[in-house]
Amino acid sequence: MDVSFWRERWEGNNIAFHKSEANTLLVNHWDKLVIPQGSRVFVPLSGKTRDIAWFLAQGYRVAGAELIELAIEQLFKELGVEPKIARLGNVSLYSAQDIDIWVGNIMHVSSDRLGSVDAIYDRAALVALPEAMRKQYTAHLTAITSQAPQLLITFEYDQTLMAGPPFAISAAEVQEHYGDRYEIALVSTIDVAGGLKGKCAAKENVWLLKQRP
Repeated sequence: MDVSFWRERWEGNNIAFHKSEANTLLVNHWDKLVIPQGSRVFVPLSGKTRDIAWFLAQGYRVAGAELIELAIEQLFKELGVEPKIARLGNVSLYSAQDIDIWVGNIMHVSSDRLGSVDAIYDRAALVALPEAMRKQYTAHLTAITSQAPQLLITFEYDQTLMAGPPFAISAAEVQEHYGDRYEIALVSTIDVAGGLKGKCAAKENVWLLKQRP
């Protein structure tokens, strides 16, 4: 990923992708994964999403990974929690009760560092990565989480009309990345109100990925 691009976005507060409340699609569809309270949910490329506060309020433990340290500093400040910070080679770990966030390249987060994961919530990771990186990311994600079940949210639109991120992810691409590992179900598709960034018509799709029996 382009670290300078994302650092400039955060330092300039150019983060329109950040919402002030938990994502409606998460709230409406998380229960379809049937993940019990107390389970540990991994949120890749988390930023300071309010979805993390929602998970904590629902009684879940949260793990995450984020490229930009400023985002995680703001996350803990907004949670009203003072984190413990440990430097672990090329990543840092911000931790407090029921929450662990690794700061750095997600590809440097190993399964040993991450620990056990019961579910994945990907709203902002796959859609943030350019096409050339997505195959590597999805393989790494499933490896470090032992193919934990996943709620995945993607955008679908004409990529020629807008450069992204967020990038367009087709149903075929979801199958390409995850079809050999998971049973995949599209559980919701909605039109993006006003178009994506006001530039082009788009749909937001919600996928459930469950381990094959």
